[in-house]
Amino acid sequence: MVSKTIQIQEITFEELADKVADKLLIKIKHYLNELHTNGNDAYLTRQETADFLKISLVSLWNWTNKGIVKSYSIGNKRYYNKQEILAILRKNE
Repeated sequence: MVSKTIQIQEITFEELADKVADKLLIKIKHYLNELHTNGNDAYLTRQETADFLKISLVSLWNWTNKGIVKSYSIGNKRYYNKQEILAILRKNE
């Protein structure tokens, strides 16, 4: 294992935290964008999933809590895998 030492000068803790948060936010947005545009494994937001299924957000919440559909959390947002939703629909035909 390689150890590295980082020395930071002339920056407050708050400034450092802001810089780290900014970089992390950029990475998360990039990751979410990849999830959203990835062809076969497209992830839908709650609203997109509800619209796709033609149900209300409350129904989607109930279905998620009952285990009918599976959601994935990233931060405080929930996403649904479109392929999994389609598989559930095919299974229940």
